[in-house]
Amino acid sequence: MSPELTVFLVAMSPIVELRGAIPLALNVYHLSYWWSYLLSVSGNFIPLAGIVVLARPISQFLSSRSSFFERLFSWLFSQTRKKTEKLSWLGKGLTVVILTALPIPFVGGWTGALAAFVLEIPLKRALVLLAIGVALAGVIVMTLTLVL
Repeated sequence: MSPELTVFLVAMSPIVELRGAIPLALNVYHLSYWWSYLLSVSGNFIPLAGIVVLARPISQFLSSRSSFFERLFSWLFSQTRKKTEKLSWLGKGLTVVILTALPIPFVGGWTGALAAFVLEIPLKRALVLLAIGVALAGVIVMTLTLVL
């Protein structure tokens, strides 16, 4: 597998996201700064867009057919609501951007996308907010990678 594809796929993965993809691209594969940033940010954004677009129809379909999925989605949404409640004073949009941009474990793009869904942010606005958050996360991780 090519280094570019590896970096792109690592950026798509939950938990690791671009926090792992940028250091991998720079320190292991020695890709250029801009190419590392572009691959990582775009790879991180793709699943987030998918979550925002598909979360509601999938959760409604599965919940209506299975009590297991109804409980699972209820738990998942309550966990996301708990994380977003701490930031609710910032407003929905800024909450999504901050959750997406923070490059710390168990908070990041996937949490931001779920928050956008749970907070019922309109699709186009959610995609813009997530793109801003992922771009900021990329800048933060790139800076930390180069400094440390």
